[in-house]
Amino acid sequence: MKRKINLLLLISIIVSIMTIFIPSKVYACSCVQPLSVKEELGRSDAVFTGRVLEIKEETGLQGFVTKSVLFEITQIWKGESKSQMIIHTGAGGGDCGYHFEESKDYLVYASLSTMYGNKEQLVTIICDRTKGLADAQEDLTKLGEGKVPTEQVNLENELNRIQPYPWVTMLGIVVIGVMIFFIWRKVKK
Repeated sequence: MKRKINLLLLISIIVSIMTIFIPSKVYACSCVQPLSVKEELGRSDAVFTGRVLEIKEETGLQGFVTKSVLFEITQIWKGESKSQMIIHTGAGGGDCGYHFEESKDYLVYASLSTMYGNKEQLVTIICDRTKGLADAQEDLTKLGEGKVPTEQVNLENELNRIQPYPWVTMLGIVVIGVMIFFIWRKVKK
């Protein structure tokens, strides 16, 4: 009996360790020639200028690191007329993620995509015409006058909501720990 319990304990530990170290898929980023302003505007679901208020890094269940970027919108050419918007992008380093900096202004072209999650969300990548506002004069001239947001919203709570993934991991560790404790206690008797 003691031998069976030890074998069960060993298998549980090995399976637990294996699930932690399962390799995740990796994708490389490759961009074709950039689209014109008119083509990018037509392809995008949201085009706006705005200031980055906050950037939050998130790690998904498959190990992908993504960034959610909260913008205070100043002008809109396409998309919803809200005063704030959250855009998703990768962490960089081959996943096509755009590098945003807090308190800087940008011209953003974003499209609905499942590229960085399981649900459709607004995404921008380095292959889009997204750029710092200081470098966007050509685009702004071709876009013309944008609209000012008409709907005032506050998305800070949505950006900072608690992600379930760390809690799922913690719960798994606690369950395994409790199993080990009871098995150890039973073996000791």
